Amino acid sequence: MSTNTSDPRFLEELLAHAAVGMVSAFWAKQKPDATAIFDRFGEHSYRKVNATSNKLARVLRGAGLEPGDAVALFCTNRAEFIETVNACRRSGLRVTPVNWHLKTDEIAYILNDCEAKALIAETRFDTIRDAARQAPGLMLKLAVGGVADGFEDFDSALDGVDDRDLPDPQMGSQMLYTSGTTGRPKGVFRPHGVATPPQFEGSNANYNPDSDVQMCAGPGYHAAPLAFDIAIPQASGVPIVFMGERWDTEEVFRTIETCKVTHGHLVPIMMQRLLAAPEEMKKRYDLSSLKFIVHGAAPCPPEVKRAMIEWLGPILYEYYAGSEGGAGFGIRSDEWLQKPGSVGKRPTLLRVKIMDDEGNELPNGQPGLIYHEAQKLNPFQYYKDDKKTASAHRGEFFTLGDIGYFDEDDYLFLTGRSAEIIISGGVNIYPQEVDNEIIKHPAIEDVCTIGVPNKEWGEEVKSVIMLKQGLTPSDALKAEIIDFVRGKLAGFKVPRTIDFVAELPRSAAGKIKRGEVRKPFWEGRKVQI
Repeated sequence: MSTNTSDPRFLEELLAHAAVGMVSAFWAKQKPDATAIFDRFGEHSYRKVNATSNKLARVLRGAGLEPGDAVALFCTNRAEFIETVNACRRSGLRVTPVNWHLKTDEIAYILNDCEAKALIAETRFDTIRDAARQAPGLMLKLAVGGVADGFEDFDSALDGVDDRDLPDPQMGSQMLYTSGTTGRPKGVFRPHGVATPPQFEGSNANYNPDSDVQMCAGPGYHAAPLAFDIAIPQASGVPIVFMGERWDTEEVFRTIETCKVTHGHLVPIMMQRLLAAPEEMKKRYDLSSLKFIVHGAAPCPPEVKRAMIEWLGPILYEYYAGSEGGAGFGIRSDEWLQKPGSVGKRPTLLRVKIMDDEGNELPNGQPGLIYHEAQKLNPFQYYKDDKKTASAHRGEFFTLGDIGYFDEDDYLFLTGRSAEIIISGGVNIYPQEVDNEIIKHPAIEDVCTIGVPNKEWGEEVKSVIMLKQGLTPSDALKAEIIDFVRGKLAGFKVPRTIDFVAELPRSAAGKIKRGEVRKPFWEGRKVQI
């Protein structure tokens, strides 16, 4: 039986469920025995996912949590992750997914800073067990995937609990922590929860709940997978396939073919690894089911995106946005081919301005800090940090620290981040521009350009490079790479020096950790340009 997503009564009921965080309850009624989640432990039906979400909501309430209280979620990509998010959203609670790659003290900081009263955690990680001991505010600790000292077993805690839909659901919220280039990360807090609407025919995703399948290749705790791979497909009645904890190119190919994946969210480094796969591997798997790949979270080198479009067709959709909100940008493949390098046209829903350091709006063609109009009814703030919140704002606008410009047709181009600018001899150099050219060299797998100390110029340009497998670093190759970009970049942007490394640090979201690469070159210096 097909789902009539254009029926007004159908949509009205779905949106009513979404408004109180009960989308899984809606789909459990529509197709109870269909698979909602594929994870490494098996398949989970809509009926099961909804029932577990209801049980957990009652356990959280029974532990004394009230609307507005915080729940920390420390979990890899598995069904319990989604079930916990669901339970919080229908209980009026504020959920904070925690990066499970963090160290103990970093986790403990977040548990305490977000004022978590409950912790749902995959306790096979030593870090979370140790961090929980440093969080005295926790009233409830549930262990996912096995027992642990000081924790109650997740399954045992839910055993025998009423699994019926809540009679009084209340929309909760989420608070994600910024990655932060300096100092401690901060929670991006909004006073009101926001319902996730479905994306059916005519939308960007154009979901068909009867046939489409979403692949989640990144960690669910990050904002982009949480939205594009979990919240939106769940609201749209589309099953979600969770990939493993580590990237495996061939497993991604195999999953797309086996599960007939239609939708996915990728970051540029994932696309680079797919493109770098041996031709025999690419030909071995049928990827024809793919029809929509959304990407963002990190700048994508134009040649990488062009190669993806040539390979898979015009199915890429790029976005530019932040956890803090704003109207957001988006661009289809056909648009991008006309405006390569752009992240989309100036939105009409909320205003976006390019400003200089004094807050003056700059004309098209001139780069400056990008400022987004804040949402008036549900503005963000950095949790418990009024100073940081104020520093990001100019009146009704806020900035994520990104630098860019609008062209003559109002298409936005990103050139870097304010925290990453290289200042050499008083001239600003945007490292992403350098990266975008260097990555075109056939020997290079990944690159991060930084500013390093120079007595005369203040900083000089250095590119730290990861070579493709099987290639050997050499002075001759350094010279070849510098010559390769010399004709593509202004002289002051060309790297003065190159270092080769075995691996470059990237966040789970795929963003290069430029500050981490830069840090060793500046250690011991009082002045950090």
